[in-house]
Amino acid sequence: MQIALGAVYAWSVFRIPLTHSYGWSVSQVTQIFELAIFMVGAAAFVGGLWMKRSGPRSIASVAGICYGLGWVLAGLSGGNLLLLTLSYGVVGGLGLGLGYIVPITTLIKWFPDKRGMITGLNIAGFGAGALITAPVAEHLISTVGVSHTFMTLGVIYFILVSAAAVFMNNPPEGYRPAGWNPPLKQQQQQAGNDYTLGAALKTWQWYGLWAILFFNTLAGISIISQAAPLAQETTHVSVVVAAGLVGIISIANGAGRFLWAWCSDFIGRIRVFQVMMLTQAVVFFLLSQAHSFGALAVLAFIVLLCYGGGFGTMPAFAADFFGSRNVGSIYGLMLTAWGCAGVCGPTLIAHVRQSTGYYTEALELIAGIMLVSAILPFVIRTPNVQKTKSTAVAVNQPKQVLIPTR
Repeated sequence: MQIALGAVYAWSVFRIPLTHSYGWSVSQVTQIFELAIFMVGAAAFVGGLWMKRSGPRSIASVAGICYGLGWVLAGLSGGNLLLLTLSYGVVGGLGLGLGYIVPITTLIKWFPDKRGMITGLNIAGFGAGALITAPVAEHLISTVGVSHTFMTLGVIYFILVSAAAVFMNNPPEGYRPAGWNPPLKQQQQQAGNDYTLGAALKTWQWYGLWAILFFNTLAGISIISQAAPLAQETTHVSVVVAAGLVGIISIANGAGRFLWAWCSDFIGRIRVFQVMMLTQAVVFFLLSQAHSFGALAVLAFIVLLCYGGGFGTMPAFAADFFGSRNVGSIYGLMLTAWGCAGVCGPTLIAHVRQSTGYYTEALELIAGIMLVSAILPFVIRTPNVQKTKSTAVAVNQPKQVLIPTR
């Protein structure tokens, strides 16, 4: 499911064919991608609330229909920019957000002993989506054209997401792995309460996590949106080589989602974000000075490792702070940070590039933003249970049901 949904990160492959075929500007084509990413947060929030009533399987099924339909309708738009925007950006983005939240929320409940690892492993599939889609889409575009490519992939993605939806199911109430008790480190980094969405929104920590996710996403998505043209302009490589950068950073995006999340189970979520955000401040400054493709690829790889790491680690981070019972709605609303960053990041780097004529100033600006935002993971702390007791959910925990297998 996540591999199919992660195809959205291969949008840069469609950018040049769309501008050449229909005469649209780069900014017009980029806005379609931004709208799709913006829809993720809103749709994920709706999906998180909806799952509490209908369960994950129905939401995943609707996601498959919307996502596949969005791609097919994009192919039928016939060069109409508004129709392409509504089909891919709105309908496809709706399916993207609904589908994205389902496996994350479900797996956190099945694997309370490995929250970081399991969400990272799952979301790694999303990051790897572009790695698979990019070469396939390039081949299809060159043989059947961009419109038929949208339609072909739409049918494939509908089948993949709908088939995966069959396996989405919540564990029994009170489930935890047989013989497992939370280790001391995990107990210390968890609030111990299952918050409702309303209770979580009354804590400053929810907004702190939102801001951390926003800035971490802004940095990575600015590179994703400009990967190919950035490589061509700063290192003077061919179009084919520049397109290869998309594949390289897709590997990093997928790997970072698993590696950082897995590490967070051992060193803690806070420490992971401290390292990632400070690292990006340094790397973006070095990116502004890079003039060889090798250096650019290595530095962009590091940025996308951190970008993926943010998505891999944050669901477990939110569950640590607010409990897993309502993590679908709590983290679903938090994903609006992704949508906002999806608009701000590409717009920021494109605007500064257009104003100055170079990427140097844009990359230096993002380096400064990351340096300042790196303060956030150093001040964030688990919600104080005593102070928030009146707003936390008074949950009478059901008797634990020990089930030997997942």
